[in-house]
Amino acid sequence: MDFGKLHSVDSVDFSLPAEPPQNAGILAPLPKATRQTLYIGPTGYNMKPWVGKWYPPGAKESDFLRHYAAQFNTIEFNTTHYRMPDPSSVRRWRDVVPVDFRFCPKVPQSISHARDLGLNGREPQIFCEALADFGESLGCSFLQLPPHFGPRDLRILALFLEKIAPLTPLSVEVRHPLFFQDKPEAEAFWQLLAQHEVAAVITDVAGRRDVCHMRLTNVRTLIRFVGNGLHPSDFTRVEAWAGRLKNWFDNGLQEAYFFTHEPDNLLAPELTAHCAETFGRMIPGIGLRGPKPVSGQQGTLF
Repeated sequence: MDFGKLHSVDSVDFSLPAEPPQNAGILAPLPKATRQTLYIGPTGYNMKPWVGKWYPPGAKESDFLRHYAAQFNTIEFNTTHYRMPDPSSVRRWRDVVPVDFRFCPKVPQSISHARDLGLNGREPQIFCEALADFGESLGCSFLQLPPHFGPRDLRILALFLEKIAPLTPLSVEVRHPLFFQDKPEAEAFWQLLAQHEVAAVITDVAGRRDVCHMRLTNVRTLIRFVGNGLHPSDFTRVEAWAGRLKNWFDNGLQEAYFFTHEPDNLLAPELTAHCAETFGRMIPGIGLRGPKPVSGQQGTLF
């Protein structure tokens, strides 16, 4: 993930922002869920370097998704960002994962990067129809808007959400700096997501601290955590996130998706394992699972 990447993070202040007062209005009305779940996983599963360490020795590429889903309980699923999924592919992906696994498919860039968000065609509906075949394995789809998409484009987003949000669980990531300033047009964005019961994606990355905004707009949240090669700050940041997530779950949040990124994805399992251990220790009773090195292999963290 190149967005917000820095050559050195030694001088970055990774402190999480204060709790936005608007979050209380989202969490307070929520009924206490019978089960609260924290899903943790990387992005991408087609990783040959994980064979023999996180995937069984000799694992075939055709089985990588099955082995991935045995280790993690979610995935930031970028495959759908580059091509529209067809129902048969969705069913094939669904059929190799366990019942507690959740896909979070990224909306195709032919939609997310179109000026009209695909509203003048049928692509958004086709995408939602394909996602329906995930069944219970569908977590929350993910609309990543380009950096030029700003507050002046909210009218288009409002039309998109009115049409698509009722059809699939949805989250939205924005990158235009004006969305993170204390201005009425920025507040209009958060209110729009809340109105349509859409989650706001939070991205914790070194070079764009503004996108780590802490706003909740729904019963779920999605966090994209970008590590720095297991730099010491990666671990202190995970501890801070455990405290923040505990507070949100204590106050009614129902589910969170925590996506772990590391350079080239190579160390993402190690980071995920640390997250699972830390979150499990600091958030008692939360439903989660994390990866374990395959038999005979030593982990690099513990």
